[in-house]
Amino acid sequence: MKYYILLLLGVAFWSGNYVLGRFVSSDIEPLQLAFYRWILVCLILSPILIFKYKKLYLAFKKSPKILILQSALGITAFNTFLYYGVQTTTATNALLINSCTPMIIVLISFIILNTSISKTQLFGIFLSTLGVLFLVLKGDFVNIFELKTTIGDLWIIMSSFIWALYTVLLKFKTNNLEPFEFFALTTFIGTAILSIPFFIFSSTFSLAFVEKSEVLYSLMYIVIFPSILSFYFWNISTSKLTANVTGQFTHFMPVFGSIFAYFLLDETLQFYHLTGFLLIISGIYVSVLFKKLKN
Repeated sequence: MKYYILLLLGVAFWSGNYVLGRFVSSDIEPLQLAFYRWILVCLILSPILIFKYKKLYLAFKKSPKILILQSALGITAFNTFLYYGVQTTTATNALLINSCTPMIIVLISFIILNTSISKTQLFGIFLSTLGVLFLVLKGDFVNIFELKTTIGDLWIIMSSFIWALYTVLLKFKTNNLEPFEFFALTTFIGTAILSIPFFIFSSTFSLAFVEKSEVLYSLMYIVIFPSILSFYFWNISTSKLTANVTGQFTHFMPVFGSIFAYFLLDETLQFYHLTGFLLIISGIYVSVLFKKLKN
């Protein structure tokens, strides 16, 4: 039960990442937001990088290819693509696309790990996906015809595939590293990779955006909660459970997003919210918890 709670917390923090990434999109470039985010995370993790450098170096020397790939996917590409996406697409579109992530994880797990999935699990995924659709379409599936696609949708699609692949590849995480050591090492590698396109393609190196309180506070939240805590919770839970199980919990993002909007933005909760919540919870119960509780 401990790891399910950690997953819920991690997904809750990540839902804020989508909202705030969209909120500050007009004040800071996506590449800048991703770069400064991970630079600050590296500074916070610097004690681990300094005092455990021998262990981290030996781990990297033993498995450089998989560590570079995991870092490039989870740290460098996923968040950068996400921030580019929320610049030009709506939150509704982003949530709709993100709802496909569990199925993508199942597919990639089958291809790479030859992981099987039962009919009960597929039914659970269907139920929770239906709940996400019910939420973001406000209880009326006719609304799907009113959605407009943008280049941002393509960025979100790519970020979803990247996150699914990263989650599956956590199966090959270096065994001699503790979860936080693994996170510190991949953060350092991913930030180093991210610095290359940043210094080549970023249009400005100004730090003037920190003078805007909304950007500064948003960045502080993104650094502490979606970055450090969510990644740690996700990594440690995936190592104890399976990628197919952890992937299902991404369907809770619109649930937490609606709750945050209620408390922070004074948005009202409607009947379709309750219906969507119940479908999502039922789907995850069927696909993840039903067999465990039955046994």
